[in-house]
Amino acid sequence: MMGTLATVLAGKKIPTYGDRFRADVEGDIEDVGGVLKITRIRVKYTLKVPPGKTEETRQALGVYLVKCPAAMSVQGAIELLDSAEITELEA
Repeated sequence: MMGTLATVLAGKKIPTYGDRFRADVEGDIEDVGGVLKITRIRVKYTLKVPPGKTEETRQALGVYLVKCPAAMSVQGAIELLDSAEITELEA
C-alpha cells in the first residue's frame, strides 16, 4: 500500500524520500468461528509535502487503494482503514 501511494504521489510531483513519508500500521486479529483471522488493518500516514500540495496529496489518498494489488487482494476479507497527517513544508 505504501509503495502504491508513493507512486501516485510521484505522479503528482510530491516527493516521498527521507522523513517526508511514513506509515504506522496496526491490525486486529479476532476469533472468527474458532479460527484466528486478521479482520482489520489501520494505516496512518505521516506526510510532509511541498507548499501548496496538500489538496493533491488528499486526492492521491482518495484513489491509491484501488490501484494497489495488495489492497485489492484482501478487499472484502480484511477491513482496510487509512488516515493521514499532512504537513506542508516551508518554502
